Amino acid sequence: MRIVYIANAHSAISRCWISYFIDRGCDVQVISSYPCQPDVLPGAKVYEIPVAFAKFSKIEHGGIDDASDRSLLTKGIASLRNGPLSGFATELRFWLGPLELQRHVRRVRDLIAQISPDLIHAMRIPFEGILAAKATPPEIPMVLSIWGNDFTLWASRNSIIARQTKQALNRANALHCDCRRDLDLAKRDWNFDSNKPATVLPGAGGVERGLFHPGHADPNLRRDLKIADDAPVVFNPRGFRDYVRNDVFFRAIPEVLKRHPKTVFVCAGMQSNPMADRWLRQFAIHENVRLLPSIPRKTMAELFRLASVAVSPSLHDGTPNTLLEAMASGCFPVAGDIESVREWITNEVNGLLCDPTDPESLASAMTRALAEPQMRTYGQKLNLGLIVERAEYSKVMHQAEDFYKNLVKRNGLRAKAQ
Repeated sequence: MRIVYIANAHSAISRCWISYFIDRGCDVQVISSYPCQPDVLPGAKVYEIPVAFAKFSKIEHGGIDDASDRSLLTKGIASLRNGPLSGFATELRFWLGPLELQRHVRRVRDLIAQISPDLIHAMRIPFEGILAAKATPPEIPMVLSIWGNDFTLWASRNSIIARQTKQALNRANALHCDCRRDLDLAKRDWNFDSNKPATVLPGAGGVERGLFHPGHADPNLRRDLKIADDAPVVFNPRGFRDYVRNDVFFRAIPEVLKRHPKTVFVCAGMQSNPMADRWLRQFAIHENVRLLPSIPRKTMAELFRLASVAVSPSLHDGTPNTLLEAMASGCFPVAGDIESVREWITNEVNGLLCDPTDPESLASAMTRALAEPQMRTYGQKLNLGLIVERAEYSKVMHQAEDFYKNLVKRNGLRAKAQ
Protein backbone atom coordinates (compact mmCIF):
# COMPACT_ATOMS: atom_id res chain seq x y z
CA MET A 1 0.00 0.00 0.00
CA ARG A 2 1.31 3.44 -0.90
CA ILE A 3 0.32 6.02 1.71
CA VAL A 4 0.83 9.76 1.78
CA TYR A 5 0.60 11.43 5.18
CA ILE A 6 0.03 15.15 5.49
CA ALA A 7 1.18 15.61 9.05
CA ASN A 8 3.56 17.30 11.42
CA ALA A 9 6.42 14.81 11.05
CA HIS A 10 8.12 16.40 14.04
CA SER A 11 5.23 15.32 16.31
CA ALA A 12 5.77 12.18 18.40
CA ILE A 13 2.07 11.37 17.91
CA SER A 14 2.44 11.38 14.12
CA ARG A 15 5.70 9.44 14.22
CA CYS A 16 4.27 6.66 16.40
CA TRP A 17 1.35 6.17 14.01
CA ILE A 18 3.31 6.46 10.76
CA SER A 19 6.21 4.25 11.91
CA TYR A 20 3.88 1.28 12.21
CA PHE A 21 3.11 1.37 8.48
CA ILE A 22 6.76 1.82 7.58
CA ASP A 23 7.55 -1.29 9.60
CA ARG A 24 4.72 -3.13 7.84
CA GLY A 25 6.48 -2.56 4.53
CA CYS A 26 4.16 0.10 3.11
CA ASP A 27 5.47 2.73 0.71
CA VAL A 28 5.18 5.71 3.05
CA GLN A 29 5.68 9.30 1.97
CA VAL A 30 5.14 12.25 4.29
CA ILE A 31 4.34 15.85 3.47
CA SER A 32 5.43 17.50 6.70
CA SER A 33 3.62 20.65 7.76
CA TYR A 34 6.43 21.54 10.17
CA PRO A 35 10.20 21.79 9.78
CA CYS A 36 11.89 18.48 10.52
CA GLN A 37 15.08 16.53 9.99
CA PRO A 38 15.22 14.52 6.73
CA ASP A 39 15.68 11.28 8.70
CA VAL A 40 12.91 11.96 11.21
CA LEU A 41 11.05 8.90 9.90
CA PRO A 42 13.57 6.30 8.70
CA GLY A 43 12.13 4.33 5.82
CA ALA A 44 9.83 7.13 4.63
CA LYS A 45 10.34 9.84 2.04
CA VAL A 46 9.68 13.22 3.71
CA TYR A 47 8.79 16.43 1.88
CA GLU A 48 8.92 19.55 4.02
CA ILE A 49 6.17 22.09 3.32
CA PRO A 50 5.74 24.24 6.46
CA VAL A 51 2.25 25.74 6.55
CA ALA A 52 0.60 28.48 8.60
CA PHE A 53 3.96 30.05 9.52
CA ALA A 54 5.23 26.77 11.00
CA LYS A 55 8.73 27.55 9.71
CA PHE A 56 8.95 30.18 12.45
CA SER A 57 8.26 27.62 15.17
CA LYS A 58 10.80 27.11 17.88
CA ILE A 59 11.67 23.45 17.35
CA GLU A 60 12.68 21.46 20.41
CA HIS A 61 12.96 17.73 21.22
CA GLY A 62 16.32 17.31 19.55
CA GLY A 63 17.74 20.68 18.64
CA ILE A 64 17.01 20.65 14.93
CA ASP A 65 16.67 24.43 14.90
CA ASP A 66 20.07 26.04 15.30
CA ALA A 67 19.40 29.42 16.91
CA SER A 68 22.62 30.83 15.48
CA ASP A 69 21.32 30.33 11.94
CA ARG A 70 17.92 31.89 12.45
CA SER A 71 17.01 35.36 11.26
CA LEU A 72 15.98 38.05 13.71
CA LEU A 73 12.40 37.71 12.46
CA THR A 74 12.40 33.96 13.05
CA LYS A 75 13.90 34.38 16.52
CA GLY A 76 11.34 37.03 17.37
CA ILE A 77 8.37 34.92 16.32
CA ALA A 78 9.78 31.85 18.06
CA SER A 79 10.13 33.92 21.23
CA LEU A 80 6.53 35.08 20.94
CA ARG A 81 5.35 31.51 20.62
CA ASN A 82 7.09 30.46 23.85
CA GLY A 83 7.07 33.60 25.97
CA PRO A 84 4.51 35.68 27.86
CA LEU A 85 2.69 36.57 24.63
CA SER A 86 2.48 32.96 23.43
CA GLY A 87 -1.31 32.89 23.68
CA PHE A 88 -1.59 35.97 21.46
CA ALA A 89 0.93 34.57 18.97
CA THR A 90 -0.95 31.26 18.73
CA GLU A 91 -4.24 33.07 18.22
CA LEU A 92 -2.70 35.24 15.50
CA ARG A 93 -1.34 32.18 13.72
CA PHE A 94 -4.73 30.52 13.69
CA TRP A 95 -6.37 33.59 12.16
CA LEU A 96 -3.71 34.19 9.51
CA GLY A 97 -2.87 30.53 8.88
CA PRO A 98 -5.98 29.73 6.80
CA LEU A 99 -5.12 32.62 4.48
CA GLU A 100 -1.46 31.61 4.14
CA LEU A 101 -2.45 27.99 3.46
CA GLN A 102 -3.71 28.61 -0.07
CA ARG A 103 -0.26 29.23 -1.50
CA HIS A 104 0.78 25.63 -0.72
CA VAL A 105 -2.17 23.89 -2.39
CA ARG A 106 -0.71 23.62 -5.88
CA ARG A 107 2.61 22.22 -4.69
CA VAL A 108 0.89 19.60 -2.54
CA ARG A 109 -1.47 18.70 -5.40
CA ASP A 110 1.52 18.26 -7.72
CA LEU A 111 3.29 16.04 -5.17
CA ILE A 112 0.21 13.86 -4.78
CA ALA A 113 -0.04 13.48 -8.56
CA GLN A 114 3.64 12.55 -8.74
CA ILE A 115 3.38 9.96 -5.95
CA SER A 116 0.00 8.52 -6.99
CA PRO A 117 -0.88 7.03 -3.58
CA ASP A 118 -3.54 4.50 -2.69
CA LEU A 119 -4.51 6.60 0.31
CA ILE A 120 -3.99 10.05 1.82
CA HIS A 121 -4.16 10.51 5.58
CA ALA A 122 -4.25 14.05 7.00
CA MET A 123 -3.45 13.96 10.70
CA ARG A 124 -5.36 16.90 12.26
CA ILE A 125 -7.74 19.43 10.72
CA PRO A 126 -5.96 22.77 11.19
CA PHE A 127 -4.10 22.90 9.03
CA GLU A 128 -3.14 19.54 7.57
CA GLY A 129 -6.71 18.37 6.95
CA ILE A 130 -7.75 21.67 5.41
CA LEU A 131 -4.76 21.54 3.06
CA ALA A 132 -5.43 17.89 2.16
CA ALA A 133 -9.08 18.61 1.34
CA LYS A 134 -8.04 21.34 -1.09
CA ALA A 135 -5.22 19.36 -2.72
CA THR A 136 -6.40 15.72 -2.88
CA PRO A 137 -7.94 14.62 -6.20
CA PRO A 138 -11.46 13.17 -5.86
CA GLU A 139 -10.39 9.70 -7.04
CA ILE A 140 -7.93 9.22 -4.15
CA PRO A 141 -9.48 8.22 -0.80
CA MET A 142 -8.69 10.62 2.02
CA VAL A 143 -8.67 9.81 5.74
CA LEU A 144 -8.98 12.73 8.13
CA SER A 145 -7.90 12.60 11.78
CA ILE A 146 -9.50 14.74 14.47
CA TRP A 147 -7.24 15.65 17.35
CA GLY A 148 -8.73 16.69 20.66
CA ASN A 149 -9.17 20.44 20.22
CA ASP A 150 -9.93 20.70 16.48
CA PHE A 151 -13.65 21.22 17.13
CA THR A 152 -13.96 22.41 20.72
CA LEU A 153 -11.20 25.01 20.56
CA TRP A 154 -10.20 26.16 17.09
CA ALA A 155 -13.25 25.60 14.90
CA SER A 156 -15.56 26.83 17.65
CA ARG A 157 -13.86 30.20 18.08
CA ASN A 158 -12.49 30.90 14.59
CA SER A 159 -15.06 31.43 11.84
CA ILE A 160 -12.57 30.89 8.99
CA ILE A 161 -11.37 27.59 10.42
CA ALA A 162 -14.98 26.61 11.14
CA ARG A 163 -15.91 27.00 7.47
CA GLN A 164 -12.80 25.16 6.30
CA THR A 165 -13.40 22.40 8.88
CA LYS A 166 -16.81 21.69 7.37
CA GLN A 167 -15.30 21.65 3.89
CA ALA A 168 -12.58 19.20 4.99
CA LEU A 169 -15.07 16.86 6.64
CA ASN A 170 -17.31 17.00 3.60
CA ARG A 171 -14.33 16.02 1.38
CA ALA A 172 -13.03 13.25 3.65
CA ASN A 173 -13.85 9.67 2.67
CA ALA A 174 -13.26 8.37 6.19
CA LEU A 175 -12.72 9.75 9.68
CA HIS A 176 -10.43 8.82 12.54
CA CYS A 177 -11.14 10.34 15.96
CA ASP A 178 -9.34 9.72 19.25
CA CYS A 179 -12.55 10.02 21.29
CA ARG A 180 -16.21 9.19 20.81
CA ARG A 181 -17.21 12.79 21.57
CA ASP A 182 -15.51 14.09 18.42
CA LEU A 183 -17.15 11.48 16.21
CA ASP A 184 -20.53 12.56 17.55
CA LEU A 185 -19.68 16.23 16.99
CA ALA A 186 -18.43 15.54 13.46
CA LYS A 187 -21.71 13.94 12.48
CA ARG A 188 -23.96 16.39 14.31
CA ASP A 189 -22.32 19.76 13.75
CA TRP A 190 -19.50 19.62 11.21
CA ASN A 191 -20.77 18.11 7.94
CA PHE A 192 -19.45 14.55 8.21
CA ASP A 193 -21.72 12.03 6.49
CA SER A 194 -22.65 9.32 9.00
CA ASN A 195 -22.69 6.77 6.15
CA LYS A 196 -18.95 7.15 5.61
CA PRO A 197 -16.49 4.88 7.48
CA ALA A 198 -15.25 6.12 10.85
CA THR A 199 -13.17 4.74 13.69
CA VAL A 200 -12.27 5.80 17.24
CA LEU A 201 -8.66 4.95 18.12
CA PRO A 202 -5.96 6.69 20.22
CA GLY A 203 -4.23 9.35 18.14
CA ALA A 204 -0.69 7.99 18.56
CA GLY A 205 -1.85 4.43 17.99
CA GLY A 206 -2.05 3.57 21.66
CA VAL A 207 0.56 2.75 24.27
CA GLU A 208 3.69 0.66 23.86
CA ARG A 209 3.46 -1.43 27.01
CA GLY A 210 7.09 -2.49 26.75
CA LEU A 211 7.97 1.14 27.45
CA PHE A 212 5.04 2.39 29.55
CA HIS A 213 4.41 -0.08 32.36
CA PRO A 214 4.26 -0.09 36.18
CA GLY A 215 7.38 -0.73 38.22
CA HIS A 216 10.26 1.05 39.87
CA ALA A 217 11.73 4.07 38.16
CA ASP A 218 15.40 4.33 37.30
CA PRO A 219 17.07 4.68 40.73
CA ASN A 220 19.29 7.46 39.40
CA LEU A 221 16.30 9.64 38.55
CA ARG A 222 15.71 10.93 42.08
CA ARG A 223 19.38 11.70 42.46
CA ASP A 224 19.55 13.50 39.11
CA LEU A 225 16.48 15.59 39.96
CA LYS A 226 17.60 16.13 43.57
CA ILE A 227 14.44 14.57 45.00
CA ALA A 228 14.62 13.02 48.46
CA ASP A 229 13.81 9.32 48.78
CA ASP A 230 10.75 10.03 50.94
CA ALA A 231 9.35 12.86 48.79
CA PRO A 232 6.16 12.11 46.85
CA VAL A 233 6.26 13.18 43.21
CA VAL A 234 3.55 14.84 41.09
CA PHE A 235 4.25 14.91 37.34
CA ASN A 236 2.81 17.46 34.90
CA PRO A 237 3.68 16.08 31.42
CA ARG A 238 1.68 18.57 29.32
CA GLY A 239 4.18 21.35 28.73
CA PHE A 240 2.85 24.73 27.58
CA ARG A 241 -0.28 24.57 25.45
CA ASP A 242 -2.89 27.22 24.91
CA TYR A 243 -5.61 24.99 26.34
CA VAL A 244 -3.76 23.67 29.43
CA ARG A 245 -4.23 25.80 32.54
CA ASN A 246 -0.71 25.73 33.90
CA ASP A 247 -1.41 29.01 35.68
CA VAL A 248 -3.99 27.15 37.77
CA PHE A 249 -1.56 24.28 38.33
CA PHE A 250 1.14 26.55 39.77
CA ARG A 251 -1.38 28.42 41.90
CA ALA A 252 -2.52 25.10 43.35
CA ILE A 253 0.95 23.97 44.40
CA PRO A 254 1.19 26.02 47.65
CA GLU A 255 -2.11 24.53 48.83
CA VAL A 256 -0.86 21.00 48.22
CA LEU A 257 2.36 21.76 50.09
CA LYS A 258 0.40 22.76 53.20
CA ARG A 259 -0.72 19.12 53.52
CA HIS A 260 2.22 17.39 51.83
CA PRO A 261 5.23 19.68 52.33
CA LYS A 262 7.81 17.27 50.89
CA THR A 263 6.05 16.89 47.54
CA VAL A 264 8.09 17.64 44.44
CA PHE A 265 6.33 18.74 41.23
CA VAL A 266 8.10 17.73 38.03
CA CYS A 267 7.07 19.62 34.89
CA ALA A 268 8.03 18.54 31.38
CA GLY A 269 8.59 21.08 28.60
CA MET A 270 8.78 24.08 30.92
CA GLN A 271 12.49 24.69 31.43
CA SER A 272 13.57 28.29 30.70
CA ASN A 273 9.98 29.34 30.10
CA PRO A 274 9.59 32.90 31.43
CA MET A 275 6.01 32.33 32.55
CA ALA A 276 6.94 29.25 34.59
CA ASP A 277 9.94 31.07 36.09
CA ARG A 278 7.69 33.96 37.09
CA TRP A 279 5.22 31.63 38.83
CA LEU A 280 8.05 29.99 40.78
CA ARG A 281 9.04 33.41 42.10
CA GLN A 282 5.48 34.58 42.66
CA PHE A 283 4.49 31.56 44.76
CA ALA A 284 7.92 30.94 46.31
CA ILE A 285 7.94 27.27 45.31
CA HIS A 286 11.43 26.91 43.83
CA GLU A 287 12.47 24.17 46.25
CA ASN A 288 9.53 21.94 45.35
CA VAL A 289 9.42 22.31 41.55
CA ARG A 290 11.64 20.84 38.84
CA LEU A 291 11.25 22.43 35.41
CA LEU A 292 12.48 20.09 32.68
CA PRO A 293 13.02 20.62 28.95
CA SER A 294 11.06 18.63 26.40
CA ILE A 295 12.08 15.05 27.06
CA PRO A 296 12.19 11.79 25.09
CA ARG A 297 9.54 9.12 25.54
CA LYS A 298 11.86 6.81 27.49
CA THR A 299 12.39 9.50 30.11
CA MET A 300 8.66 10.24 30.14
CA ALA A 301 8.01 6.59 30.99
CA GLU A 302 10.51 6.72 33.85
CA LEU A 303 8.92 9.88 35.23
CA PHE A 304 5.45 8.31 35.17
CA ARG A 305 6.87 5.38 37.17
CA LEU A 306 8.56 7.77 39.58
CA ALA A 307 5.43 9.84 40.20
CA SER A 308 2.43 8.92 42.32
CA VAL A 309 0.17 11.37 40.50
CA ALA A 310 0.02 12.73 36.93
CA VAL A 311 -1.74 16.06 36.39
CA SER A 312 -3.49 17.40 33.28
CA PRO A 313 -5.35 20.69 33.95
CA SER A 314 -6.75 20.86 30.41
CA LEU A 315 -9.78 22.74 29.09
CA HIS A 316 -9.79 21.07 25.65
CA ASP A 317 -8.67 17.56 24.81
CA GLY A 318 -9.55 14.40 23.02
CA THR A 319 -7.78 11.43 24.54
CA PRO A 320 -4.44 12.83 25.72
CA ASN A 321 -1.61 10.42 25.00
CA THR A 322 -0.02 11.40 28.29
CA LEU A 323 -3.20 10.28 30.07
CA LEU A 324 -2.93 6.81 28.51
CA GLU A 325 0.80 6.66 29.24
CA ALA A 326 0.19 7.58 32.89
CA MET A 327 -2.53 4.92 33.18
CA ALA A 328 -0.28 2.29 31.59
CA SER A 329 2.59 3.19 33.93
CA GLY A 330 0.56 2.89 37.12
CA CYS A 331 0.51 6.64 37.77
CA PHE A 332 -2.78 7.94 39.18
CA PRO A 333 -4.44 10.57 36.93
CA VAL A 334 -5.78 13.94 38.06
CA ALA A 335 -7.36 15.70 35.09
CA GLY A 336 -9.73 18.43 34.02
CA ASP A 337 -13.35 17.31 34.08
CA ILE A 338 -14.10 17.34 30.35
CA GLU A 339 -16.28 15.00 28.31
CA SER A 340 -13.54 13.22 26.37
CA VAL A 341 -11.52 12.42 29.49
CA ARG A 342 -14.64 10.92 31.09
CA GLU A 343 -14.51 8.28 28.33
CA TRP A 344 -11.49 6.92 30.24
CA ILE A 345 -11.72 8.19 33.81
CA THR A 346 -14.53 7.60 36.27
CA ASN A 347 -14.17 10.20 39.01
CA GLU A 348 -13.05 8.80 42.37
CA VAL A 349 -12.63 5.33 40.85
CA ASN A 350 -9.64 5.24 38.50
CA GLY A 351 -8.74 8.92 38.69
CA LEU A 352 -9.87 12.27 40.04
CA LEU A 353 -11.51 14.94 37.89
CA CYS A 354 -11.47 18.62 38.79
CA ASP A 355 -12.36 22.07 37.54
CA PRO A 356 -9.21 23.03 35.58
CA THR A 357 -9.98 26.72 36.04
CA ASP A 358 -10.09 26.53 39.86
CA PRO A 359 -6.83 26.26 41.87
CA GLU A 360 -8.73 25.04 44.94
CA SER A 361 -10.41 22.24 42.98
CA LEU A 362 -7.12 21.12 41.44
CA ALA A 363 -5.25 21.38 44.76
CA SER A 364 -7.95 19.34 46.50
CA ALA A 365 -7.71 16.59 43.87
CA MET A 366 -3.90 16.40 44.04
CA THR A 367 -3.95 16.45 47.86
CA ARG A 368 -6.51 13.66 48.01
CA ALA A 369 -4.65 11.54 45.45
CA LEU A 370 -1.44 11.81 47.48
CA ALA A 371 -3.25 11.06 50.75
CA GLU A 372 -5.08 7.90 49.61
CA PRO A 373 -2.67 5.17 48.45
CA GLN A 374 -5.45 2.57 48.49
CA MET A 375 -7.44 4.58 45.94
CA ARG A 376 -4.32 4.85 43.77
CA THR A 377 -3.69 1.10 43.97
CA TYR A 378 -7.28 0.24 43.04
CA GLY A 379 -7.23 2.77 40.20
CA GLN A 380 -3.96 1.33 38.89
CA LYS A 381 -5.52 -2.12 38.46
CA LEU A 382 -8.51 -0.71 36.60
CA ASN A 383 -6.36 1.48 34.39
CA LEU A 384 -4.07 -1.36 33.34
CA GLY A 385 -7.13 -3.33 32.30
CA LEU A 386 -8.42 -0.41 30.23
CA ILE A 387 -5.08 -0.02 28.47
CA VAL A 388 -4.94 -3.71 27.56
CA GLU A 389 -8.53 -3.64 26.34
CA ARG A 390 -8.61 -0.34 24.43
CA ALA A 391 -5.17 1.21 23.98
CA GLU A 392 -2.46 -1.42 23.49
CA TYR A 393 -0.34 -0.23 20.56
CA SER A 394 -0.14 -3.36 18.41
CA LYS A 395 -3.84 -4.06 18.84
CA VAL A 396 -4.86 -0.49 17.99
CA MET A 397 -2.59 -0.27 14.95
CA HIS A 398 -3.85 -3.59 13.61
CA GLN A 399 -7.33 -2.05 13.69
CA ALA A 400 -5.97 1.04 11.90
CA GLU A 401 -4.41 -1.13 9.20
CA ASP A 402 -7.70 -2.96 8.63
CA PHE A 403 -9.44 0.42 8.45
CA TYR A 404 -7.07 1.55 5.69
CA LYS A 405 -7.41 -1.69 3.72
CA ASN A 406 -11.20 -1.60 3.84
CA LEU A 407 -11.23 2.01 2.66
CA VAL A 408 -8.89 1.30 -0.26
CA LYS A 409 -10.96 -1.76 -1.20
CA ARG A 410 -14.17 0.23 -0.97
CA ASN A 411 -12.71 2.97 -3.18
CA GLY A 412 -11.59 0.39 -5.75
CA LEU A 413 -15.03 -1.20 -5.91
CA ARG A 414 -16.61 2.22 -6.35
CA ALA A 415 -14.18 3.08 -9.17
CA LYS A 416 -15.01 -0.18 -10.99
CA ALA A 417 -18.73 0.49 -10.63
CA GLN A 418 -18.29 3.85 -12.32
